[in-house]
Amino acid sequence: MVTSAAAVDWTVVSGEVEALQLEYSWIKEFDPRFNVRYRDDKSYPSLAVTLNEEYPRLTVMRGPKKKGVRYFGPYAHAWAIRESLDLLLRVFPARTCSAGVFKRAGQVGRPCLLGYIGKCSAPCVGRVSAEEHRRIVDDFCDFMAGQTTAYLRRLEKEMQAAAAEQEYERAARLRDDIRALERAIEKQAVVFGDGTDADVIAIAEDQLEAALQVFHVRGGRVRGQRGFVVDKVEDVTTGELIEHFLQQMYGGRGQAVGEAVPREVLVPALPPDAPAVMEWLAGLRGGRVDLRVPRRGDKRALLETVGRNARESLTLHKTKRASDLTTRSRALQEVQDALGLDQAPLRIECYDVSNLQGTDVVASMVVLEDGLARKSGYRRFNIRGFAGQSDVAAVHEVISRRFRRYLEERENSADLEIGGDGDGDGGGPPPDAGKPAKFAYPPNLVVVDGGAPQVAAAQRALCELGIDDVALCGLAKRLEEVWLPGQDDPVILPRTSEGLYLLQRVRDEAHRFAIAFHRQRRSRSMTASALDGVPGLGETRRSALIKHFGSLKRLRAATVDEIVEVPGIGRHTAQAVVAALAAGETAPPAVNTATGEILDNPPEGTLPEGERL
Repeated sequence: MVTSAAAVDWTVVSGEVEALQLEYSWIKEFDPRFNVRYRDDKSYPSLAVTLNEEYPRLTVMRGPKKKGVRYFGPYAHAWAIRESLDLLLRVFPARTCSAGVFKRAGQVGRPCLLGYIGKCSAPCVGRVSAEEHRRIVDDFCDFMAGQTTAYLRRLEKEMQAAAAEQEYERAARLRDDIRALERAIEKQAVVFGDGTDADVIAIAEDQLEAALQVFHVRGGRVRGQRGFVVDKVEDVTTGELIEHFLQQMYGGRGQAVGEAVPREVLVPALPPDAPAVMEWLAGLRGGRVDLRVPRRGDKRALLETVGRNARESLTLHKTKRASDLTTRSRALQEVQDALGLDQAPLRIECYDVSNLQGTDVVASMVVLEDGLARKSGYRRFNIRGFAGQSDVAAVHEVISRRFRRYLEERENSADLEIGGDGDGDGGGPPPDAGKPAKFAYPPNLVVVDGGAPQVAAAQRALCELGIDDVALCGLAKRLEEVWLPGQDDPVILPRTSEGLYLLQRVRDEAHRFAIAFHRQRRSRSMTASALDGVPGLGETRRSALIKHFGSLKRLRAATVDEIVEVPGIGRHTAQAVVAALAAGETAPPAVNTATGEILDNPPEGTLPEGERL
């Protein structure tokens, strides 16, 4: 199998039992060459209805299917069938006993225990005729086949009618029957409760590529899956992508393709001209087709599962693309040609700035070497003072600090440790920490996240330091334009260019790294800044207090005796905490204009008292 296999694909589901059931269904349907485990008569149990008998019986069966017997399943475990059947017998009191028990009950004229407790209609002693018992079995089969919604609605109407006629005992029994059926439905392996046919489509996309996944559901069960990764050669919306995909999927293989159009097509976004698309699909199918976006329920949950598969497919595609040596070489060559570099940029550094309305301003630096991420070289920067008031000033400061250290290290030939110790200047662990990094090694290309203003600020910082042997460019998010210093017009790379994909990947990674650091600092400043400067209260005790009380608001309402109960907090320290929090309450609250939320403790450097952030 290893020597014959061409690729490995996988489907993401919600749990192990669901995965096992889906695997079994597909093995039985497609009969793959190398699967042996479920190809013999040892199989999962199914719920069987012996329609070939005068009084059909509900039972658990394994092995090959028999003529005249209707099967529902497979189930993962036999106990799952028995639990579901026990709930359903309350509503559908059909026979479940063996032929011997059935015959003996008829001879003695007395039913078994299930007949006495109302879970069997007792055809063995003539309580119901053969025709009445078969109607009960037919209703059971329709319910198990997926006609659950219609049957539940019928019971609800009967319950309301009984209540209106003041037949409260019958209404209560119908209410209990409905609840029993709802519990049984939860235990079924049916994807959709109404058993309809549908294609469920989901998309995961970025600016250059899109991964599409389709689950084919027939008779309420997932019968197949398909996946595609396409290049976005133009700027299109999700709805336009859906429209193009439907045209290729249902209209690209001739007349016979209309037979594959299901009654429902579930999508994450409707096409721009949805009525025309629905009319076209209905013409292919020869009947009505419902094209819609599910908002709740099982169909919404299945769409989310398909979406997870689409994201997994896109991630796998990008991983393969980034790890391919030929593709990386072509990408570096395209970047070299587009930017007019003397050599391929084997080391690329990208910088991004993150902040929330000028507070907690941070920056990130990520590194690619030979087209691959070098995470040991990632850096984080804290931006303070005037530079934090604009992205342009922050870019200038970050580039200045990084290359100032480069010049110092080049002169001193000393190692600078990586990792960030929180001092805002990129200092790392001590020299014996075992993670050396040499800032004296300059990049071949510096990429900043932004357009012409950010590129001009970075170029000004390099010129102030006298550095002229490092290439520089910027990548703007909106149109994916590449900006070079001193040029009025950007460089436009084709959307299918491997070079653009490389620049986009390093830009997105820098953005992710900066956002993560910014959220960390913002969380720390909003929860613990009120406790800064309290004598005897360090980081460990501060965290213990927040963890014990759950929030700063509850800590502020606590008494000295309650604070003393926290391990490691003495009475003197508790009194200092209460005094510090009481002093902080006198200041007017600051408001986050992005969310409207009142900040209990605004971070340092906010606007003067009474003003909004």
